[in-house]
Amino acid sequence: MFTTILLLIFFIGYFFITVEHYIKINKAAFALLIAALSWVILMLNSKNYQEVNIDLNLHLVEVSEIVFFLLGAMTIVEIIDAHDGFSIISQKIKTNNKNQFIWLIALFTFFLSAILDNLTTTIVMVTILNKLVADRKTKWLLLGLVIISSNAGGAFSPIGDVTTTMLWIGGQITPLNIIKETFLASAVAMIIPTLIISYLIKGNITLLNQSEDSAEFKANAFQRNFILLVGILSLLFVPIFKVVTHLPPYMGMFCSLGILWVITELMHKGNVHKNYFTVSKALEKIDTPSILFFFGILMSIAALESAHILPGMANLLNEIFKGDINLIAISIGLLSSLFDNVPLVAALQSMYSLDVYHTDHYFWELLAFTAGTGGSCLIIGSAAGVAVMGMEKIDFIWYLKNISWIALIGFITGAMVLIFEANFLHWF
Repeated sequence: MFTTILLLIFFIGYFFITVEHYIKINKAAFALLIAALSWVILMLNSKNYQEVNIDLNLHLVEVSEIVFFLLGAMTIVEIIDAHDGFSIISQKIKTNNKNQFIWLIALFTFFLSAILDNLTTTIVMVTILNKLVADRKTKWLLLGLVIISSNAGGAFSPIGDVTTTMLWIGGQITPLNIIKETFLASAVAMIIPTLIISYLIKGNITLLNQSEDSAEFKANAFQRNFILLVGILSLLFVPIFKVVTHLPPYMGMFCSLGILWVITELMHKGNVHKNYFTVSKALEKIDTPSILFFFGILMSIAALESAHILPGMANLLNEIFKGDINLIAISIGLLSSLFDNVPLVAALQSMYSLDVYHTDHYFWELLAFTAGTGGSCLIIGSAAGVAVMGMEKIDFIWYLKNISWIALIGFITGAMVLIFEANFLHWF
């Protein structure tokens, strides 16, 4: 009964989030309601209030790390944008050739997400596409491609997706091996959707001209180039910071933000339009409802994890598929489009020891791929998707109709490539 109530709260709230476009109520409101009600039910069902509070605080720390990371990344991107830094990248990507433009977007997203991570890359690409594409439907199709490509790029990199990083830290995979074994499958999961979207976008893509930029004040050429360079280096510094210090990524993001903050303050000292270029102004432009939506969704899923519903799903899959690692990994990928992939992967990490599947075993490689790319099948299934949903107001139903089937084809095709490599070519 307790589990049923929790799932009902989640799916009813989830339904209202999906129909935001029709009911005209911000999805952040329902995300926060789901989170609050779920934890209320958990508390009322428990005989040990202190244990629930401890559990809540532990999840709050984990979720806050992601939210603060998102806040820092969005602020850095806003600072670069205020200095018109992305115009340099935009001009490199800009082309009148439709297919070339689409492939540049896909490839740039794919490789950048492997270097940074899928969430930061998505935020950067949303900003760039807003400067380039005029037609909303075309832009949304390209943003769907960004979600797919960023998740695919993150899946083959040890720092590109949170679940891949978890498997690396847990000793299940090693950096060079995960790149070598999953790169082809990840590339296929990006290439197939890119081909489909290239076909779906008819005619020429109407690109915005530089003259249409509505920036209130302009940075000079030196400031624009310097802030772009420092901003990109700041984002690249985050995974290095994590590896060197073993501190959470949000600390590296805040360190980068602090450095950029000092630089912009010194750079515009004495400028009458200084406030337009500083972090204070960038923070004003951050979409707060998107941050709250992100927080609510993650805390809702945390409640399901605390109720042992998600680990229970992993155990159930193991029983249903009688230990077939291919079917288990693919199912985890599909489930991660509805629920968070982190607790699902964590459950499998605890279920299968390294004595059962050694470091760099095929199962861990397949799990890294499926958990990383499966979330693209629904817009709410990955951090990248949630970020786009919040920043660009893409509604759930539109994504389901127009992008989900494309992402699913890419996901299944990539998984088949990985399975074929391991079981028929014996590359692993």
